[in-house]
Formats: sequence, C-alpha cells, structure tokens
Amino acid sequence: DDSMEFIEHVKVDLFPDEIYVFTPKGRIMELPSGATPVDFAYAIHTDIGNAAVACRINRNLASLSQPLQSGQTVEVITAPGARPNPAWLSFVVTGKARSSIRHALKTRQRAESLELGRTLLKRSLKGFGAKLSDISDAQKQLVVNHNQVNNFDDLVSDIGLGNRMAYLVARQLVSGTEGMEQTPANLENTGDGKSGAVTIRGTEGLLVKFASCCKPIPGDPIVGVMDSGNGMVIHSDTCSKLPESDEDRARLTHLKWAKDITDEFSVELRVELERQRGVIAEVANAVAMADGNIERIGVEEQNAKFGVVNLVVHVNGRRHLARVMRRVRNIRAVTHIGRVRH
Repeated sequence: DDSMEFIEHVKVDLFPDEIYVFTPKGRIMELPSGATPVDFAYAIHTDIGNAAVACRINRNLASLSQPLQSGQTVEVITAPGARPNPAWLSFVVTGKARSSIRHALKTRQRAESLELGRTLLKRSLKGFGAKLSDISDAQKQLVVNHNQVNNFDDLVSDIGLGNRMAYLVARQLVSGTEGMEQTPANLENTGDGKSGAVTIRGTEGLLVKFASCCKPIPGDPIVGVMDSGNGMVIHSDTCSKLPESDEDRARLTHLKWAKDITDEFSVELRVELERQRGVIAEVANAVAMADGNIERIGVEEQNAKFGVVNLVVHVNGRRHLARVMRRVRNIRAVTHIGRVRH
C-alpha cells in the first residue's frame, strides 16, 4: 500500500498541471493544480504547515481547503502550539503535505498514548498501594520481556492505545514473576474509586474521544472504555452501550471532569410543540438567549396540530444545558423537551 501511495505522490508531483501563486513578499511558488493553502504552507516549510490555522487569499480570509488558482497571493496565518488537523488529509494534493501531516499525527499520537497510558498505569498501581517511581528498573525490564515489547515506553503506549489493560501491567509490576501469569481475581482492587478517577479536560486530543451514542457533557457522571488501538472512548455511566457483566464493568475507567473546562459539547434535544406560525424561530431565539449555539435543526410533522423539533446544541456543561432547556420550556407552544441519548 505504501509503495502504491508513493507512486501516486510521485505522479502527482512530477506530472501535474501547475499553478503559480505568490507569497506576500512576491516570491513565486509552483504547485500542482488543485493545491490548497495547506499544500502551499508545507511547500514553504514543514513548520509553517504544522502551525497553520488560517489563510488570506488576495488579502481576504479564506478556507484552508479552498483550491488555489494561478496569480493569487497567499498568506498563511500560524499560531504557536497549533497542530495539523487529521481532516487535512482529505484535501491536500502534494506528497510533501500528506507525508508531513501523517508524520506529525503519528508523533502526536505517540506522545498522547504515553501520557494517557502513564495516567492509567499510575491509577492502577495506586489500587495496589504502589507508585510508579517505586518500581525498580529491573522489575520494569522483567515485565517488558514478559510482554515481548521493545521497552517500557512501548508498554505504556500500548496501555494508552487500549491494546493492554493497565491493571494487568500494574499487577505484574508489583507482584514480580509470580503475578505474570495470573489474572486478578478481584478486579475491584485496582484503584477505580473516586480517589483514583482520571480527570478529563475535554481537550485530550487524538486518543480520547466522546461517545456519539450518549454524547456526555461536563457534569454527567462518566466512565472510559478502552478501544483497542484507538485509546479511550468516554461514555455517560448510564449509557446503554456499556457492558453489562460485572467483570466487564469492573474494567471501566472511572473518570471525573476538570473544574475549568471551557470547551463546548454538542447535545441532542427533542422538543415537542403545538404547531404555530413562527414557533421554530421562537425556539432558535430561546436557545440563543441562553448563550447556546445551534449546530443543526430538523422538524418532524406529527399531525396538523403537533410537531417535533430536533436540535443539536452546543453547551459547556449540564448547568448551561439546564438554562437552555428552561428557556425553551418557557415557550407557550412547547409541550415537552428532553435530551436524546441513542
């Protein structure tokens, strides 16, 4: 696959229909037809591409995915700490941009898997009354050899990716060789109480995702499910998709929200109402008055008198959601409003 992809890149780069665009200082850049501002940014320098957040085309703000045309002047706007977006891979056309983005994402995933894996391992060790700093290098090496990985970082990264269970590695680290072949009989002793809960900020990156089924928001009680190779998926602790057996539930990671989350989260709402002229606008206005942002709105007709409005709204937590729902509930035509969880 990699060799075929390389040939495709060579074909695109060597035999393109070229376009010619300018940097703000008047330097001419040659790019293949269909190239975007992201391709332009990587053509200038990998660091510019990795830090790109926006662009100006002929001094007007434009989308990073917009195909460029010959004669345009392109200015890339960067920000310190910015990182490549995986979505860029769906529209870049140059081999350099594609390989640079992939490399940056791989590096970032490694760093995030190490951080998440270390957090989960420390939490499990705490359940055994131990600290990672107390484990000798010799004991770590024994566990590395037993698990047939190259080094301890690879083992920790595997935990963060969801390929290994933190509590099994923790047990091996604290119990020596006799614990290598055993699965803990009592999974409850792995430090999953509130004191061992992992804090979620909402901005964890590539390896912590929010479940689309229950769409948890700050304030909801939450648990983490390790998804092999993909890290952790966060669910509401009442989600119907969570495992039912006691053994499987004991393997869930207990989580808590950080106190200072500023990100927005999407919530689906179902509003039942009497059909009246202007009522949809009234619902949208009520959401806006409560500082909510509507991502999507859809209307179902039930009959001539009643209808249903389905909303996807951005809120920053349960209190904010309650404020939005209260505003909508106060509309005279609204008969019921509820949060939808699939």
